[in-house]
Amino acid sequence: MYSHAGCHIAVSPDTKYFAVDWLGVEVTRATLGIIGMGSIGYKVAQRARAFNMRILYHNRNRRRKEEEAVGAHYCAKMEDLLQQSDFVMLVVNLTPETHKLIGKKELRLMKPTATLINISRGAVIDQDALVEALQNKVIRAAALDVTYPEPLPRDHPLLNLNNVIITPHIGTATVQALHMMAEEAIANMLAVLNDQPIPSEVFPK
Repeated sequence: MYSHAGCHIAVSPDTKYFAVDWLGVEVTRATLGIIGMGSIGYKVAQRARAFNMRILYHNRNRRRKEEEAVGAHYCAKMEDLLQQSDFVMLVVNLTPETHKLIGKKELRLMKPTATLINISRGAVIDQDALVEALQNKVIRAAALDVTYPEPLPRDHPLLNLNNVIITPHIGTATVQALHMMAEEAIANMLAVLNDQPIPSEVFPK
């Protein structure tokens, strides 16, 4: 019997080891690479700073104000960010330029101990390349709040891997977030009806 911090694990006399798959990966002082330093990426960086993470970011345009506020470092080349990051988070819009932004080449640039996190759109990643990378341990793991398509077919290989976490696009599924989104939508509609500037106007790319 092995005991640690109130946890007990039974090990038979002839067992030489036990699985440690339940162990997590420390984020404190790890390097987080954010691809897409918009409003959401910046909010992620603010939270990462609280864990003393080293923050890298890649964006079409350098965001000096934001990087100074959270101590982030700008990577003009996405390849530099991929090579250095322990966690890579995708926070970009889906456009023709970002479609399959992360493919076989990009995954092979990442550390074998790295985790890929996608909270943007599923098609930003080449999922076939991701399956191959996870199966062959090219990267350690992936955490996906979005997939392509949504939901995935029940026989999709991503669903059979033990080094991926998939949630059904519910990153904002809290009571408070839904209330805020509803209030924002109402404010936008009222602004249009009253011929006023739209608070959350989305401009076409």
